Order: sequence, then C-alpha cells, then structure tokens
Amino acid sequence: MEYGILGPVEVREGGAEIPLDGPKQRTVLAALLISEGSFLPDTELSWFLWGDHPPRTLNAQIYTYVSRIRKALGPRAHIVRRAHGYLLDLRGGDSFDLAEFRRRAVDGQLALLSGQYPEASELLRSALSLWRGPVLANVSEPLAAAEGPPIEEARIAVLAGRIEADLAVGMHLRLLPELTRLVARHPLHERFRAQLMTALYRCDRQADALALYDSGRRMLSADLGVEPGRMLREVHRAILTSDPVLHRPHVSRD
Repeated sequence: MEYGILGPVEVREGGAEIPLDGPKQRTVLAALLISEGSFLPDTELSWFLWGDHPPRTLNAQIYTYVSRIRKALGPRAHIVRRAHGYLLDLRGGDSFDLAEFRRRAVDGQLALLSGQYPEASELLRSALSLWRGPVLANVSEPLAAAEGPPIEEARIAVLAGRIEADLAVGMHLRLLPELTRLVARHPLHERFRAQLMTALYRCDRQADALALYDSGRRMLSADLGVEPGRMLREVHRAILTSDPVLHRPHVSRD
C-alpha cells in the first residue's frame, strides 16, 4: 500500500487510488502518517481536526473517522488504539512518500558534501520528483498550517542542494531561468540569490550579479532590518575580486 501526503493526501494499492470520504478522514490519516509510528493522542488529533473549537463529541467522532479509514483500507491498514490515542503501524511492503523523500534527501546531501556531484543531483532530483503538488492539499486548515510549512522548508532545502550540485558540474547557463524564477518567488532566500549571482558571474554577467546583490541587500534591510548573511557577502566579495573560487565547486552549509 502506498501512502502519500506530498500533494493531496491519497492511498494507492496496485496503482489504483483507494477513495477516502471527506477532509476529516484524510486529516486523521495524514496526522497518523506524519507521526511515523509514534502514538498520537486524541487531544492532538482533535486540534488537527477542529483547532481551538472541538465538538463535545470529539472522541466519538474521531473513533468514527478511524473506523471509516479502517473500512476503506481493509486489513492492511494496521491502526492501533491505545489509551486516549492511535498509532498507524506501516507494515512491510507499505510505502510513505514523506519517509522516502527524507531518505533520498539524506543520501543526496551526503553525496553533495562528499563531492559526488552527479550522484547528489540525481538523488536530490529523485526526492523532489515525489512531490505531486502543494503538501497536505486536502486536509483541515490546522493540520496543513502546523505540518505543511516545515515539510515545504525541507523541499526548498533539497531544491537548493540539487541546484548546488548542478552548479558544481557546470550547469550554470541551464540553471539561469530556474534560479531567476526561484529568486522572484523567494526574494529573501539568500542561498537561491547567491546561487543565481554565481551562475550570472559564470555566464560573464558580472554587472547583473552585483545588481542582484544590491537589490537583495535593500530588500533584506527594508523587510527584515538586517544585512546580507555570510553566504551572500562572500559571493559578493568574490565577484568584486574575480576570485577563482567562483569557478570551482563549493557546497554551502548555511
């Protein structure tokens, strides 16, 4: 059985999607999956379902949602009831896209840090390929608000690592459109900006790279009241001095 939350919450078996009725059932299932085998108290499930306004019958309703999930998924879904909570035990042969994403991401980051750039790019790209859309796209607002941002931050970090690996093998020209879009979408993300500055410099666009630094510095000052971080400052200094380091592979650890 294949469980997915990197997009709309879904369950598949043999390639066919198993229907789940309504966002409440998907919320309970997603919360249990994210707990990754840990006990999830009714109180937390209640908050994920209704936020600060749970119904008086919350325990009965949670029981009903779990029962419907069990019925939909059949005996393969091993959901265990313990005192005041539940646990979803994934069995051999089951897969969970978030766990697989994290495994590939760790392998890719280790390859990146050890200088195995083509392997790192492949592993990190394969991790990103697991995304089917906005994470937790069809669950309750409290669950999406609590769990979605850290998972999305992990995706952004993996994306930055994949770009780092691609820069290391000389793909700066091909990366320019992607990095330009990323900086436009994430203007305060300093790693993307530093990567775009590096790619521009390697494409003999030093003036554009310096202008990108200046616009970022002004934005950071106006929006956050801070100066650029070490990464941006070092890339800026290297461009000003035509430091050969900009043409060599480097891995950011920020």
